[in-house]
Amino acid sequence: MVKAISLFSGGLDSVLAVCVIRDQNIDVTGLTFETPFFTSGKARISAEAINLPLTVMDITEEHLEILKNPLHGYGRNLNPCIDCHGLMLKFAGRIMEQTGADFIFTGEVLGERPMSQNKEALKLVAKLSGYPQYVLRPLSAKLLPVTKPERDNKVDRLRLLDINGKSRKRQMELAQIYNITRYESPSGGCLLTYEGYCAKLKDLLDQPDNVSLREYHLLKIGRHFRLPAGNKLIVGKNQEDNKKLSGLCTVSDIILVPVDAKGPTGLITDAKNGDDTDIAAKIIARYCKNSANVDILIKWGVTGLEDVITVTGLDPEQSRRLML
Repeated sequence: MVKAISLFSGGLDSVLAVCVIRDQNIDVTGLTFETPFFTSGKARISAEAINLPLTVMDITEEHLEILKNPLHGYGRNLNPCIDCHGLMLKFAGRIMEQTGADFIFTGEVLGERPMSQNKEALKLVAKLSGYPQYVLRPLSAKLLPVTKPERDNKVDRLRLLDINGKSRKRQMELAQIYNITRYESPSGGCLLTYEGYCAKLKDLLDQPDNVSLREYHLLKIGRHFRLPAGNKLIVGKNQEDNKKLSGLCTVSDIILVPVDAKGPTGLITDAKNGDDTDIAAKIIARYCKNSANVDILIKWGVTGLEDVITVTGLDPEQSRRLML
């Protein structure tokens, strides 16, 4: 039997691509990825819905390298889409070889994303993978050059599609044909496309010292401030953030918690530059309930809440200047 590896995001396009290839009695296995910037959640849900065997691979180490130095640059924010997709297809190609599969395919649609899914970009991504002749895009294949699995009659090109552009009309019609009634949103999967998140990430990438993996995961929690002595302060936005920050605190961090007011937990991560405790406490006080011009008691410590400081909230404008 012919076997194929599906680069599977869990969105409608990738689900339909699997359906189109399965229609040709081809055995399909899905492959999805995890990093601090995107998860496998959508892919897992969609794979289960269509009974698709799914392999989940953590590619954080390799992905961070291309994030720091993308050969083909970034998209609108810090999303190195061309290099990222090439990396994913490289891993898919290796699994293809290891498992004896015949080709790789994706749910990409020609013209759906002008920068990363035009003909030149799709060609470049396939080339970066190291397996250019084995990369098939079933939803737009008739508009693209013939691939090796088509030439070798592993796939019938006549039964592939010619979808083009941003309109989702054809996909919605196919979803009805395949009785796909529930599927994940195609957007919102990658944090690197969000401007606010990328402001925090850029600050982290600009730091001169080696950054731990934990720092990348902490970017998803709370408000972030770069303090005058160079330390990073994270302030919880809600009770869930407060619990996460308390749980992630290590012996190299300083934790700050208001005592006599309802307010956020703060974490100075890997504190090593000067003494930013006072201004950090003032930022915590600034976000406490009914804190205007009121003294707030803040407990703080390295290995626990060992000391107490009394402060008033930092001026909102000063706070904004320090916020990332």
